[in-house]
Amino acid sequence: MAGSSADYIPHHLTHLKVGEGFWTLHVDTLFMTALLGVTFLWIFGAAARKATVGVPGRFQAFIELVVEFVDGQIKEVFHGDRSFLAPLALTIFVMVILMNTMDLIPIDLPGMIAGLAGAHYWRVLPSADLNTTFALSLTVFVLVIFYSIKAKGAGGYAHELFTAPFGANPALWIPNFILNLVELAAKPVSLAMRLFGNMYAGELVFMLIALLGFAWAGALADGSIFGFALGFLGQILMTAAWAIFHVLIILLQGFIFMVLTIVYISMAHEHH
Repeated sequence: MAGSSADYIPHHLTHLKVGEGFWTLHVDTLFMTALLGVTFLWIFGAAARKATVGVPGRFQAFIELVVEFVDGQIKEVFHGDRSFLAPLALTIFVMVILMNTMDLIPIDLPGMIAGLAGAHYWRVLPSADLNTTFALSLTVFVLVIFYSIKAKGAGGYAHELFTAPFGANPALWIPNFILNLVELAAKPVSLAMRLFGNMYAGELVFMLIALLGFAWAGALADGSIFGFALGFLGQILMTAAWAIFHVLIILLQGFIFMVLTIVYISMAHEHH
């Protein structure tokens, strides 16, 4: 844990890294993402193994509710074969929510636990790391290109890039192509930056609230019981209020990422 308020936030925004430059790996992000991925597989695997015919238990009912919710969102947007898109959307929805939920862990707790293992830094929120959000969005981007070619053929997709939206006039090929490239590039960038920006800001607010701990600790050291009580109570109330509001952001960001993935892949099947 950082020793003063001046280095508290920079300390908590630093990743545990190996390597240098482009090949730097954020060990904490990779570990937490893998851990959450295993958790996701275990939860849904357990639900599948314990599934029964008839009246489901609460655990099975909850999992079925999540699956039906995701499938319902796909039905509203995509009218083709859902055999691949449904598992993809479900995975994105649950994984993004699981990653975002890590922001609700008390901010100093992961660092304290990591410190017992000799690690000086440990960021527990994968979705506040641009590497994670761009990995997710670039995966969706590759799938959009793949399904565009699958639905229209390589020639048909190339033809669309040069002839939409202004028509097949050769004089408009270059403007059409540039606009389509901008549209394509905007998809992964918007997906990644939206998720990253919201979760990074949420994490930063928790850090700012945590700085009140230095205030009430200083008041206690100075013998000011009133200052200590005011700072301590204020920190608890502000943390609770922000955590409750942040739950909405956590769920909303998972929902938005899932829906935009469905929309983008649905658009890839459309012919202009």
